[in-house]
Amino acid sequence: MTVMESISARTDTCASGPKAHPRPEGQDHYTISEVVAFTGLTAHTLRWYERIGLMPHVDRSHTGQRRFRNRDLDWLAFVGKLRLTGMPVADMVRYAELLREGDHTFAERQELLEATRRDVRTRIAELQGTLAVLDFKIDFYGGARVASESERV
Repeated sequence: MTVMESISARTDTCASGPKAHPRPEGQDHYTISEVVAFTGLTAHTLRWYERIGLMPHVDRSHTGQRRFRNRDLDWLAFVGKLRLTGMPVADMVRYAELLREGDHTFAERQELLEATRRDVRTRIAELQGTLAVLDFKIDFYGGARVASESERV
């Protein structure tokens, strides 16, 4: 394995952090109902992710049932984080396509993630401004209530 393959395998097939889902020790095959229980996603959502190309690598049993693996749970944890950022589904699918295309797409994947980070930082700044307004109003009402109560005494 080359250094780049090692980096790619280590960083792109998982959420890059502590395991997000409980897993029985030594187990690496899960039914769709087990994945539903682990992730909180619906079976419909998991099938849709597969249909749109967000999870095209799900294995099948000899009877055709989906058999998810730990790498799929890791990928779903990462997709969950991308969803929380507000990344459009089309961009998530594009990221998955680029990942499948190989290491020569590192720059484009990085740009997608950097654009998402810029959007998240903008939203955080907007939320901090909103929080400041809420804090001001809460303090105003707290002060008004204290003044009102002291006038009654």
